[in-house]
Amino acid sequence: MLSVAVSKTGKTEAHFIDKGTKVDGHYYRDNLLQNCLLPDIREKSSGDFVFQQDGAPSHRAKLIIEFLQQNVPNFIELSVWPPNSPDLNPIDYAVWGALQQVVYRVPIVGLYDLKDRVCNFWASLDQQLISKAVVQWRP
Repeated sequence: MLSVAVSKTGKTEAHFIDKGTKVDGHYYRDNLLQNCLLPDIREKSSGDFVFQQDGAPSHRAKLIIEFLQQNVPNFIELSVWPPNSPDLNPIDYAVWGALQQVVYRVPIVGLYDLKDRVCNFWASLDQQLISKAVVQWRP
């Protein structure tokens, strides 16, 4: 699994989740949000950002909602999250499609090859593609 965040101001680092890891609310908060995604987002945005996530079970956990309400000034509440639709998520409809075209162009030779390709793609991902997807997001 891979966890990333994108915005008009940039993208986070790519954070891989080890095979077999149960990504529950505690793992998501303690490992991904606190130690990876939010620090990356704050750095890229100078602290001025709106946080939106999808409806993955770990994202909907009560402890996550409470954590985000307390720690992210502009957190979009669960009640206005978009439904599970790739049309409404810039990463799903723009970024993952581009990633798949590049990563799977040639047969993959194991996990390290896959991670290397993903990291290379992510590092070279054009911010214009991300920005174009983000501006199509509902205001």
